[in-house]
Amino acid sequence: MKIAVGCDHGGLNLKNEIIKHLNSKNIEIKDFGTYTSESCDYPDIAKVVGEKVIEKEFDFGILVCGTGIGVSIAANKIPGIRAALCHDTFSAHATREHNNANILTLGERVVGTGLALDIVDTFLNSTFQGERHQRRIDKIADIEKKYNK
Repeated sequence: MKIAVGCDHGGLNLKNEIIKHLNSKNIEIKDFGTYTSESCDYPDIAKVVGEKVIEKEFDFGILVCGTGIGVSIAANKIPGIRAALCHDTFSAHATREHNNANILTLGERVVGTGLALDIVDTFLNSTFQGERHQRRIDKIADIEKKYNK
């Protein structure tokens, strides 16, 4: 499994903890920044991580900002990206099983490190169930096609 990871300045500390956690599990990751607490623009990071996931260079992405909202909105502008903001393990499990989410977004100012790492593990260890859920994913793709001309 290969994971693309990124954050803005508001998510730097949590991103670094997630990287340590994934490294301890021997999961291959690439950090797309930011690397300092200097202010930066979250859409730039979300774009690069989203593109790497869509291009199949990475199986999943994890994005972190202060709330997780900004990176989620930005990543979801990329056709084929299904970024899910999760604050609990149930949502992380459900979004993989039902929505086939390919990017997890988290808010450093919203969830503590311990819970965030549990959410990451749950997201990465859950599997898309397909069947009736695929029909819904296809409808999302139809919406993307209609509005992304």
